[in-house]
Amino acid sequence: MTYKLMPATRSTAYRWKICALLFAATAINYIDRQMIGVLKPVLQHDLGWDERQYADIVFWFQTAYAIGFLIMGGLIDRIGARVGYAVAVGFWTLAHMAHGLVSGVVQFALARFALGLGESGNFPAGLKAVAEWFPQRERALAVGIFNAGANVGAIVTPLIVPAITLAYGWRAAFVATGALSLLWVVAWVAIYRRPGETAQVTQGELDQLRGDASPVAVRTPWAQLFTRRQTWAYAVPKFLTDPIWWMFLFWLPDFLSKRYGLDLKSFGPALIAIYLMSDGGSVLGGWCSSRLIRAGFTPNRARKLVMLGCAFAVLPIITVQHVDTLWTAVLLIGLATAGHQAFSANLLTLPSDLVPRSAVGSVVGIGGTAGAIGGMLIAKFVGYVLDATGSYGPIFLVAGSAYFVALLALHLISPRLEPLAGFPSPL
Repeated sequence: MTYKLMPATRSTAYRWKICALLFAATAINYIDRQMIGVLKPVLQHDLGWDERQYADIVFWFQTAYAIGFLIMGGLIDRIGARVGYAVAVGFWTLAHMAHGLVSGVVQFALARFALGLGESGNFPAGLKAVAEWFPQRERALAVGIFNAGANVGAIVTPLIVPAITLAYGWRAAFVATGALSLLWVVAWVAIYRRPGETAQVTQGELDQLRGDASPVAVRTPWAQLFTRRQTWAYAVPKFLTDPIWWMFLFWLPDFLSKRYGLDLKSFGPALIAIYLMSDGGSVLGGWCSSRLIRAGFTPNRARKLVMLGCAFAVLPIITVQHVDTLWTAVLLIGLATAGHQAFSANLLTLPSDLVPRSAVGSVVGIGGTAGAIGGMLIAKFVGYVLDATGSYGPIFLVAGSAYFVALLALHLISPRLEPLAGFPSPL
């Protein structure tokens, strides 16, 4: 079908509507996954879990997330972001609502496994949509904005979930929050099209997007992506840093409860403050590298300089175990989570910098699997440390050092962030 595009001299906000939908999906994604952390004390009391059983449930979610990323990345490259995203959100919604019907560790773990499979489609589809709709100089900002949805989800969760739980029980909380996703699926299917399939874009914008793409469609076989340094430049830092975010999501309420005596009714303000700081970090991290690129920095230099600053922002987390004042601890944790999200906003942009759009979903999937494997390991590590020592000290020590190691690994693997052969230089 041929579309009559808007005049080249005009500019539309259509791509930012797409970004808003990505933001909303990520917020819903994080509400669904973080609920187990917020409800951990209630679930442990009602279902009789110990620390290692809780860690096992987290482990199986991460296992499914790792498997799902490998499947979803390639699937979304084949069927496209529009259909792929709708399928992923629909599947994880059913799995999320099923939590309200289960009892016992095994059934709960099965529901989490299904949730992990579905939720693994969020970032491959979202990053593919960004690669399709945003020129390179805007991608980090767009990724930062939609990735900030994770923090909004983390903020909303302690606001609405305790209220629903106290009024109707934790089972009703899973069913009620799942309904949000269904509204999003309807909006996504109705609105999302690729740039060449809608008149809601100017000729100038379309020309700019085509100018950022390879002039010849480059199709790299999925298995061959494992042999490319561009893939590992993304996957290795994901393996090293994603586990830290998982640790915050699944154990931060528990830390605040044990260290500062907070409970389901009282830890909301602290979590909200932490994730508001995270939101600021996500957008600021994306904006900073986009601004540096506009100022003449190469993407390689811009992204790595911002990521280095992020690593220093996370470092003070190693001291938080010894902080006696709640709000000082909140400040240190918020700084660390903001640093993670700013680091992540730049890291998540790398696939669209380094590989053709036809391979973005696959590379994101491979990197997501690496991050989920790291999450599986951190789950076992945290469960073991807490059972053995009861202290979060060793856990925060790992968190504080991970980003320096990740940035060093990225630089060793790809000193100049050179794109895959056949893909145009980002300079």
